[in-house]
Amino acid sequence: MTIDLAAFPQDFLWGTATSAYQIEGAVAEDGRSPSIWDTFSHTPGKVDGGDHGDVACDHYHRWREDIALMRELGTNAYRLSVAWPRVVPGGDGPANARGLDFYDALVDGLLEAGITPSVTLYHWDLPQVLQDRGGWSGRDTAHHLAAYAAVVAERLGDRVRHWTTLNEPLCSAWIGHLEGLMAPGLTDLTTAVRASYHLLLGHGLATQAIRAASPGAQVGIVNNLSSIEAATERPEDVAAARRMDGHTNRWWLDPVHGRGFPADMREVYGVELPEREGDLATMAQPLDWLGLNYYFPSAVADDPAGPAPYAADVPRQGVPRTAMGWEVDAAGIESLLLRLTHEYGARRLYVTENGSAYPDVVRPDGTVDDPERTRYLEQHLAACASAVRKGAPLAGYFAWSLLDNFEWAYGYDKRFGLVHVDYPTQRRTVKGSGRRYAEIIRQHGGRERRAA
Repeated sequence: MTIDLAAFPQDFLWGTATSAYQIEGAVAEDGRSPSIWDTFSHTPGKVDGGDHGDVACDHYHRWREDIALMRELGTNAYRLSVAWPRVVPGGDGPANARGLDFYDALVDGLLEAGITPSVTLYHWDLPQVLQDRGGWSGRDTAHHLAAYAAVVAERLGDRVRHWTTLNEPLCSAWIGHLEGLMAPGLTDLTTAVRASYHLLLGHGLATQAIRAASPGAQVGIVNNLSSIEAATERPEDVAAARRMDGHTNRWWLDPVHGRGFPADMREVYGVELPEREGDLATMAQPLDWLGLNYYFPSAVADDPAGPAPYAADVPRQGVPRTAMGWEVDAAGIESLLLRLTHEYGARRLYVTENGSAYPDVVRPDGTVDDPERTRYLEQHLAACASAVRKGAPLAGYFAWSLLDNFEWAYGYDKRFGLVHVDYPTQRRTVKGSGRRYAEIIRQHGGRERRAA
């Protein structure tokens, strides 16, 4: 498939993304304390196959090998997350030197390989000790996030410029506190709404802390957004689509852009927000960039008997789907990039996650064929290029994921990696999609050289 690589700027970041709990393993080594995901994954019935992240991809011990894989792919950026319970095992209080040493060495290794580190501070692995004290339902956790952010920025900020405060707060609040399908596994609307508020407050406080510790830091937030349309033209379904857009998109975008929480969704939830004077200004710290995680679109219908936002996804017939059952529609990533540009005035955008799970075919010679994932990658990069041509200030693309990994409540069955991981042996094999990504990156680099 042809991709308009000339649309992307010369300094475009070509990256991959991972998260700490999904790949690191070593959950009880060098002073790390349990996270809510350790607790959740070890609770019977919560994760497919009874899987957990105790070993995962053993990245904690194999990070040098994984950096070598990044070099093989030709990527020039890597989005990683720092494990809060590894760095501040008590949730607040003293930092753990051995935990900081790990990330210090990892950052140095990336820079030596010519790879720009992009550091996410919170990718869902809240220290269990903080959950025991109320977790995100309490205001203190937002302040603890800021203190932890300061610790990491003070240690790494002389070399790391690209920072993410939160990854997908929607998942933390709605899926973790309302739907109960992710850690901490709660199903209470009031708790979920309070968690959403404190997550965004934490984002603002952490942004301030990073900038204080590392002047010149480029700070943003990453949201998983979806292109949403009504399943039918019925007024009830049109209204449901508006509510789902509020639940999925506007609730997370409006506050950080100084618009406060959407009034229509406050009415839908019917939960009093734990507001204090100055909170909304804190949440709306100026963003240096905005991150988009995109996987699939949604068609929704009215569902008055369901949970908030009283709208349900309606599977469409005859459309391609991934192994997750998610619809494949690259047009959605283009429309969202343009929406963030025009409706929210984004000055710089990154696609911080985009990828697909499919059953991989391991050939007799050990190579891995994944044409569907390759096609997904090509289609979405082509859509990104189209968005850039139409004015989206897209500065980088991070494929999810570098490695097959622990896919949260789906365990190890669902594989998103550009690199195949044989979990019993930890052997890594670059898939066909990884080789195609490397080719695209080389082609873009070759275009730059020809232009020079």
